[in-house]
Amino acid sequence: MSDKYKYDLRGVSATKDEVHQAIKNLDKGLFPNAFCKILPDVVGMDAEYCNIMHADTAGTKGSLAYMYWKETGDLDVWKGITQDAIVMNIDDMACVGCVDDIVLSSTIGRNRHLITGDVISTIINSAVEFCGMLEEHGVKIHLAGGETADVGDVVRTIDVGYTTFARLKREKLIINDIKAGDVIVGFASDGQATYENEYNGGMGSNGLTSARHDVFSKIYAEKYPDSYDSNTPSEVIYSGKKKLLDEMEINGKKITVGKLVLSPTRTYLPLIKKILGLKNAHEQINGMIHCSGGAQTKVLKFIENKHIIKDNLFPTPPLFKMIQEESGTSDKEMYQVFNMGSRLEIYTNENFAQELISASKSFDINAQIIGRVEEFEGEKVSILTEKGRFEYS
Repeated sequence: MSDKYKYDLRGVSATKDEVHQAIKNLDKGLFPNAFCKILPDVVGMDAEYCNIMHADTAGTKGSLAYMYWKETGDLDVWKGITQDAIVMNIDDMACVGCVDDIVLSSTIGRNRHLITGDVISTIINSAVEFCGMLEEHGVKIHLAGGETADVGDVVRTIDVGYTTFARLKREKLIINDIKAGDVIVGFASDGQATYENEYNGGMGSNGLTSARHDVFSKIYAEKYPDSYDSNTPSEVIYSGKKKLLDEMEINGKKITVGKLVLSPTRTYLPLIKKILGLKNAHEQINGMIHCSGGAQTKVLKFIENKHIIKDNLFPTPPLFKMIQEESGTSDKEMYQVFNMGSRLEIYTNENFAQELISASKSFDINAQIIGRVEEFEGEKVSILTEKGRFEYS
């Protein structure tokens, strides 16, 4: 069965073509090539400032967290879901230079028959805990409350989302202007950063519908019918071999497969805050991309007449190797759906690249030059690995 056919049957898309078609005529803000939409300063009405607003959720990762919680009783798994939803907002905003004084508001929809008050309490309290960690690294998040609604007729288990807002001086913005001759610095999504409590498999919050169904056993279809859309054909529901509590050994330590896939989306905010504090950082950074939806091809939306060549990516982390082994997904599709070990990339000159790499390693986050940019008629990404050359346009 082809990858695209499986995605269609599951009601998901790696490229979100229908969404992009729906919004193609919307105003793109003050700087169309910015990673986030930049608005005029409608709050302060000051021409030197701008407003940035963002919204995102943890997506279907909550369905997997629900199953793991039911299997183990471990409420801590919900802390990761909180982090997923927050990071998918604030790390996008960081890519335009916004790394401080961010207002955060939650929107949580739950099925009250399945999701208890303890879960809601854990989610809300863990937001405070996570924002406290960021404040220790100089990133201030202002918690503005939110809405928790019992909407079991709409939500099968739980949907955890956040909206973020900030007011920023325009001179501090990072606007993508990726140039031929730039090198690409990639920052690892796996490992354990100094501000993380345990090994992170590098999952992020993209590709979870595919990963969940491709990796885990059919037994969960019967056991947890609320964890998937009943309209989905049975042949693509939980078609893998793994159990949630099966174990893998990574770096000499055992971790359950469930926790590996549920690894919380790493935030790069402490690192990006340090990077933007480096001398002349704003003048030397030509682009910053959070490789979320679209993964290693995300940059296609932010270039014009450029060829992005990635020929020195990190070795594929164990998590993504396992997903591919269980799913049989093609190499080309893997790089379009999953970050494959690098979820942040910065476009700059070779000298400044070394400063970025040093800054990253101070947080125990691996970083290296993963590629380069060339002039081209059109827009193309080429990924070169030992398994072959994969091209996207």
